[in-house]
Amino acid sequence: MGTTQLETAPEPKYWHLKTVLSEALDSEFGVGEILPNERDLAARFGVARATLRQALEQLELEGRLQRRRGVGTTVAPPRVGVAVGSAQGTWPGEVGDAWQPADCAPAVPPADVARMLETPGDEQVHVVRRTRVSHGQPVAAELLYVPTSSVDELSAIDAPSGPSRARGVLRELHRLGLEGQDRAVELGSARADDAKALDRLPGAPVLVVTTRFFAEGRTAAVSVATYRADTCRLTFGDEGGVEIHHGPESRAS
Repeated sequence: MGTTQLETAPEPKYWHLKTVLSEALDSEFGVGEILPNERDLAARFGVARATLRQALEQLELEGRLQRRRGVGTTVAPPRVGVAVGSAQGTWPGEVGDAWQPADCAPAVPPADVARMLETPGDEQVHVVRRTRVSHGQPVAAELLYVPTSSVDELSAIDAPSGPSRARGVLRELHRLGLEGQDRAVELGSARADDAKALDRLPGAPVLVVTTRFFAEGRTAAVSVATYRADTCRLTFGDEGGVEIHHGPESRAS
């Protein structure tokens, strides 16, 4: 980063510094790189550390920077586009799906999920855990709830546990004819398990995307995906998938 004169800027120093830093991030730093410490940055730009902190906080709010415990301030990966559209979409795990299956186990779903699935409140379903990574960093975690009636041909012998079991559930789910889906997005706070999976502190802002998949005239599966709010943006259009945009020239549908 080169020095720049901030004294004559007509806007607050921290805001002008934010713009200068943002340009430097685009031209001089790669995703995941650690920024110099606050003392060095403040000296380089000739500003007080309080001014520097204000600029860094704004860039963090905009998703350009991340403060990682035990690491420091790093350049954030491009935001993940969470598409909200009317397209029919595809089953989780189909070709081109960026999610990675991590585990699968039987469990009783939360009451709201059980209502969507129209299963008894005490009935166990298959819970598939999946994760999504961008530039080596976790950006989202998903719980996919699949009732046994949707995958009644699943063989415990072929897929006993773990990722293989998750893939087995997804494979059987794909045998159903997907009739459509709907999606709801809301702002929430990271629970302890979400925070651990996403490398965030409990209570950090997240986007919770709930998707219902319809087949054979009923809800065949429900996905509850939790995205880091600092790495996501909502996109609107007819596309039903979730895309990662790797540069400013990319645009969501």
